Amino acid sequence: MPPPADDGAASRADLADAYAAAPLLNCLLRELARPLPDAGPDERRTYRLPGTDRLLRVRGARRPTEPEVYARGAWRRVGHAGLVELAAGELRRHTGLSNTELPAEMLDSRDTVAALLAARARATPPEDVYLRSEQSLLTGHSHHPAPKARGGGPTAGWLPYAPEAYARFPLALLGVRRDAAVEEGDTGALDRLGTAPPGYRLLPAHPWQLDLAARDLAPAFADGRLIRLGTTAFEAWPTAAIRTVYAPGPDLFLKFSLDVRITNDVRRLWRHDLLKLRGTDTAARSALAAFEGPAAWLSDRGHRTAGFAYEQLAVVVRDGLRGHLVPGATPCLAAASAEGFDGDPLARTSRPAAWWEAYLAQVVPPALTAFAEHGVVLEAHLQNTLIAVDPDGMPVQALFRDAEGVKLLPDATRGTSLPSVSRAAGWERLVYCLVVNNLAEIAAALAERHPGLDPWPAVRRELARHDLPEATALLTAPTLPAKTNLLLRWTGADGADARYLPLPNPLAGG
Repeated sequence: MPPPADDGAASRADLADAYAAAPLLNCLLRELARPLPDAGPDERRTYRLPGTDRLLRVRGARRPTEPEVYARGAWRRVGHAGLVELAAGELRRHTGLSNTELPAEMLDSRDTVAALLAARARATPPEDVYLRSEQSLLTGHSHHPAPKARGGGPTAGWLPYAPEAYARFPLALLGVRRDAAVEEGDTGALDRLGTAPPGYRLLPAHPWQLDLAARDLAPAFADGRLIRLGTTAFEAWPTAAIRTVYAPGPDLFLKFSLDVRITNDVRRLWRHDLLKLRGTDTAARSALAAFEGPAAWLSDRGHRTAGFAYEQLAVVVRDGLRGHLVPGATPCLAAASAEGFDGDPLARTSRPAAWWEAYLAQVVPPALTAFAEHGVVLEAHLQNTLIAVDPDGMPVQALFRDAEGVKLLPDATRGTSLPSVSRAAGWERLVYCLVVNNLAEIAAALAERHPGLDPWPAVRRELARHDLPEATALLTAPTLPAKTNLLLRWTGADGADARYLPLPNPLAGG
């Protein structure tokens, strides 16, 4: 849903409603509504909400628009606020539970989009295509009720650090007293970001997190366990993940804690995740290194923090791009192609079928091979997949990232203390991340731009190439697992506790 020309505050308000309504509608229609036979040739689809026995109709499928509710004998348009109220009523009936937090997040998500649109009208997008792709997502997660919520805080607190507003900023540099510093893995890149005085270790910090944690950190600044050392000499660019930034000069990604709920979780670097990071990263790095192809893993090399604020001040050091890209290739965030952005290689291709086959050939084999041969479940969803393209815009390489989201099968954890998931649970997660969240979204964007193209035969052919029983079974399975983000958030389940509902499988019957 690329934005139209800006016609002022009124049009931005309508556009913010549309951006915020689409993912909420997707959740409502997938998780709760029951489809009715199509009403006619006007491309509207009608659904019944069984809990409240209301009728809802929308235009379009991938990004639903123009929602209407049947009331008092007529169809009436409903804005985003009305949709929030409608969804809350349906969820109360469906679950028997009340929730005041999620409706507030939904409204915050819409207000965030409005603030981002206003900021974009005054900002200049990055010239670099990769950075532009990371900062392009105004809709965000296509099936989350509040994908752009920023914790409900004042706009001035978060807007300077928002990727969607084309933000870039220097990182704060702290000194943490040596006896309080904690680190694991390879953190040497941090020492090249500045200079710490004797007795201290250098610790970069996200300036938003410093604001959020100011009260908790005040005693450490007062007694000298922490000191301020200014800022980096370079600017960093927040990526789509918001708390992860990219510094093009040193070619380095840094992942920070943010004490803000973004989508399903408060985005802290939790101690239990940090302590297993090296093992999980090693498994993913080894799996991709053994793969016979150009696929690459952006390694989470290590982390550094302060022992007295372990989670709040933690920073993870992640590989940059240049040492992994094939020569002449330009990386783009896969999620940006699903949403559309200036420079999108999917949008500008004149060979959509060949482009899609090349995309599948780069993304699918490394993910399936990592599972089959190494017991590694990559979190290969749209925001953790980069697709590198050649000068003609054709995909030539996939790069995967984020060891925190990787899961390991029991064989991959033998002889370690790392947690594992069952093969069935690991496969379900891989199918959700790779097929439902990634391939299905790119396929829908491709089909929307090229109505005569059926993207699913190419997916079937790619899966059939792999001698993996689960992949073979997937070709005839009646359903795929779809994550229930609306119900998950309404019931207060932990963000990592994925719950799935069956979604019709477009691979079956081909």
